[in-house]
Amino acid sequence: MLNFLKMVFLPITAPIKFIQENFKTFFFLAIVFYIFSNSDATNIKKPNLYKIDLVGPIMIADDVLERIEKAKNDKSVKGVLLNVNSPGGTVAPSVEIAYAIKELNKIKPVVVYASGVIASGSYYSAIWANKIIANPGSMVGSIGVIMQGANVSELMKKIGVKTQTVKVGEYKEAGTPTRSWTKSEKAELEKVINDTYDMFITDVSTARGLKKEDHKLYADAHIFTSRQAKEVGLIDEVATISKAKSDLMKLSNVSKPVWNKEDKFDKFMEKLVSQTVSQLSIHFNGLKAY
Repeated sequence: MLNFLKMVFLPITAPIKFIQENFKTFFFLAIVFYIFSNSDATNIKKPNLYKIDLVGPIMIADDVLERIEKAKNDKSVKGVLLNVNSPGGTVAPSVEIAYAIKELNKIKPVVVYASGVIASGSYYSAIWANKIIANPGSMVGSIGVIMQGANVSELMKKIGVKTQTVKVGEYKEAGTPTRSWTKSEKAELEKVINDTYDMFITDVSTARGLKKEDHKLYADAHIFTSRQAKEVGLIDEVATISKAKSDLMKLSNVSKPVWNKEDKFDKFMEKLVSQTVSQLSIHFNGLKAY
């Protein structure tokens, strides 16, 4: 019986034993790799053009803001390419990115390339660039604001759950999922939505040189193809990323481009965090620039 158990657990114990016996070797090789990778990095020319990716739902802006700040403060960087493929996200992070790009653009040129979707919050993030270029197959626009929440009151009845609340302030429960919203609560939430939308179209019209009173043509949550978006003034050109890079080189007066190289591990972790946040976000209600 003992021999049988040893045979069963051999596939598990063998790798563990191997790792234990060779841990020092692995650790040593990791240190050597780190040293040599850093030494190689010192021989690489400093980048004069900087690419920043804005990919996936915008729930937090910390990482993108950090990269924008890095590009802004690095004197060797002469221009920035913001690559966007995002359906939008929450309002505050989108606005943070937009105004960070606006400040960056005062110092060095910024070209936005829409590699996939550039809609709502992600479009907001891009408006203050020198130029917005969209892939021929991109979807553009969806300039609007939404707040939504479930009404789980019937479900609560079925499972025998009741809520009890102590509150101060008439609108403290506005947006609650435990019952239907009252007319006054809905009106209160609509005030927030309308004011946020007004901020959105004010910034878009100012940044893109459009008339605010014509917002029904280019905003109002319309979704455009790249060609349609160019016609209404939301983008400057329909082209590929090579054209976006070429235009940035001209604006930056760079003849021999050296682009920043993103660390593969950092990119993997960024993707992992982005996916985790987007999955968690579906369970929470809030104001979204979708």
